[in-house]
Amino acid sequence: MSLIGRLFVILFAFLAASLVAGMIVVGAVLFPEFSDVASGPIDPSAINIVLGFGFIFVSGFALLPAMIVVVITEAFYVRSVLAYAIGGGVVGVACYLGLIPFDPATLRFDGIVRRHLEVMTGAGIVGGLIYWMIAGRNAGSWRAPRRMLAPPPPLPSGSPPS
Repeated sequence: MSLIGRLFVILFAFLAASLVAGMIVVGAVLFPEFSDVASGPIDPSAINIVLGFGFIFVSGFALLPAMIVVVITEAFYVRSVLAYAIGGGVVGVACYLGLIPFDPATLRFDGIVRRHLEVMTGAGIVGGLIYWMIAGRNAGSWRAPRRMLAPPPPLPSGSPPS
């Protein structure tokens, strides 16, 4: 597979992983709303809008950390599902900590909510698994040399040349 084709596969896999991770984040944020029976049914068009914003949020914040993971895995031919799950979890944590204020005097993040950190980490892990299913299983395949065809077997000793 050529490099250009591989880049399209990587882009498609990243967008699919971002969509699934965004759905997980939106589902976790809206879970209290879903469990409240008294509020009635939720408008499907509002859910579609919220899922769209969740996708944009996750894909925008995860682009740089995810591309770092993609470059590392492509460069070193890493095809392990565990590596992509850990990489996705790290990307999820990086996205969450990028939104939290950092106090340089105490070298601590102020205002970390444990549930939100867990949701973003879980969404990153699932996003990493989705990416692995689409593109990660063939990481580095664009650099593989083409296989040469085996030469035909030699002719028997008494046959006429062709």
